[in-house]
Amino acid sequence: MDADAGSENPPAERGDPGLTPEEDARARAEFAALHGLALRASGVPERYWGRLLHKLEHEVFDAGEMFGIMQVQEVEEESEGEEAREARKKQPNPGGELCYKVIVTSENGLQAADPNSIFLIDHAWTCRVERARQQLQQVPGLLHRMASLMGIEFHGELPSAEAEDLVLEEMWRFNQTYQLAHGTAEEKVPVWYVMDEFGSRIQHSDTPSFATAPFFYMPQQVAYTLLWPLRDLDTGEEVTRDFAYGEADPLIRKCMLLPWVPADLLDFSSSTPEPPDEHYQAILEENKEKLPLAISPVAYPCDHVFKVYTDIQLVFSHLTHPRFTFTQSEADADILYNFSHFKDYRTLSQERPNVLLNQFPCENLLTVKDCLASIARRAGGPEGPAWLPRTFNLRTELPQFVSYFQQRERRGHDNHWICKPWNLARSLDTHITRSLHSIIRHRESTPKVVSKYIENPVLFLREDVGPVKFDVRYVVLLRSVKPLRLFVYDVFWLRFSNRPFALDDLDDYEKHFTVMNYDPEVVLKQVHCNEFIPEFEKQYPEFPWKSVQADIFQAFTELFQVACAKPPPLGLCDYPSSRAVYAIDLMLKWDNCPDGKRMMQPQILEVNFNPDCERACRYHPSFFNDVFSTLYLDEPDHCHVTRLT
Repeated sequence: MDADAGSENPPAERGDPGLTPEEDARARAEFAALHGLALRASGVPERYWGRLLHKLEHEVFDAGEMFGIMQVQEVEEESEGEEAREARKKQPNPGGELCYKVIVTSENGLQAADPNSIFLIDHAWTCRVERARQQLQQVPGLLHRMASLMGIEFHGELPSAEAEDLVLEEMWRFNQTYQLAHGTAEEKVPVWYVMDEFGSRIQHSDTPSFATAPFFYMPQQVAYTLLWPLRDLDTGEEVTRDFAYGEADPLIRKCMLLPWVPADLLDFSSSTPEPPDEHYQAILEENKEKLPLAISPVAYPCDHVFKVYTDIQLVFSHLTHPRFTFTQSEADADILYNFSHFKDYRTLSQERPNVLLNQFPCENLLTVKDCLASIARRAGGPEGPAWLPRTFNLRTELPQFVSYFQQRERRGHDNHWICKPWNLARSLDTHITRSLHSIIRHRESTPKVVSKYIENPVLFLREDVGPVKFDVRYVVLLRSVKPLRLFVYDVFWLRFSNRPFALDDLDDYEKHFTVMNYDPEVVLKQVHCNEFIPEFEKQYPEFPWKSVQADIFQAFTELFQVACAKPPPLGLCDYPSSRAVYAIDLMLKWDNCPDGKRMMQPQILEVNFNPDCERACRYHPSFFNDVFSTLYLDEPDHCHVTRLT
């Protein structure tokens, strides 16, 4: 939207002057039914809704009648400190360059009570982060427009990698975000957008004069930003918004504003001890999980045939052991083996204590990434154990992360990080970056952790490609918490990147990620573990796989020991009727022993509940027979499993 483009100001007292009062009321009611929840959640006062509907239906961009963009010459203040001067030099418009402000230009000022005082801001660029570079390269004029909007000098007609890199770094000072509430997991990945030249010129203030909020207008399937005043403004007053809106804590605000207001947190402690007990209690309540009552372990006759109720097709297809049969009735089942998470353990423990399950109460402590990092500190202290990359919860540990990042930067240490949602798999909404601004802004989308990216991974030489990243997936079987009885399936699975590894091109998915089996257009390299082991030992003769695997199993053991060390909700619940199957994904990185010798250090990446076992069943048809025999019959001896504890 151009600041000088607009249309006549329609009367303020009605939503649409072209409608009868009855039609207008009906249209408003339908609009409120469709969008009321979103508008209330964004804090948009109801007095604006009628005129907002009119502007949306008729695409009225009338901000140009009320506001103007003013260029301001920034000059160095004599009183500025060295830090502020250095920060100014790093800005896209350093020194005495021009910057912009938006001011009220209407002769009569602007009244917050006027129902017409809500404005649409168009979006100049909308993307998901993983597609940003591709769009800059392919959408005509986009790179030029973004460079101009962000104050980046652009030379030449053709997009250059240097210009793209500058825009991709600088965009975190301009990006805003929203997320669709419905759709597939891919469709619900956060969307980032840059407001048009008018919206992007609105500056920050701790005491803002306006509020903004993204708004998705469903009838037209179009997203806008809404702008409305928080108070009356006179002619010439500046339009500002709070870039850390909704955050009251001064320290968190300081961190959130770092992309625009440089700050030094080097003296703030980066230590991240395990959260207090109340943290876990709050998670339990948020998950609406009801803990079971204490029950006695179930004792079935040794010839009992178990009735299994499941919604997992692979179990139907591959569980052929004679002591298990299927039932269509959940009420008749001895075993509930379901894909979705079970919540009401209390009622089940009261009414059907003999029913066995495929999940444990509070197992989110393992399977949700922020919880995994928290409980792992029981093994490694505030820094975490050696087998888990250094991880921070961006919701609760942002200042500690900023301090740690700045300390590493000052020391010249590697500062590549990977930003992950708490509770998504398949590398969705996962981003590798060395930009502090990017990581801070990602906090505004979905809840995320940030983990140290493994800059020195153990690589596997693919003859067709070269040395690539790989990860390993093990399936572990948890039979009980007290005593801790843990098994690992004897076959493991491998995933490979498709391009040689290097610490560059961080948005090149096939170089930095290994999950290739969800995109039919991407090559999926598959190697069975029996083929992998001799090839690995050929490439690394000093590291027999047996000793590498022993370190991996030790890491698994320590993880489950700390996960089961405390009572629920601080640890997995000792519910005698629970059993579970988890997949643990890991990588190997190069590290040094105390004597200076090189070692391969396992790095646990995540723990998955109810993992995809399609490959396991395809190559090992007895997989679910082994799983059920180990977990429900207590007969692991003739199964393809190894006891860890």
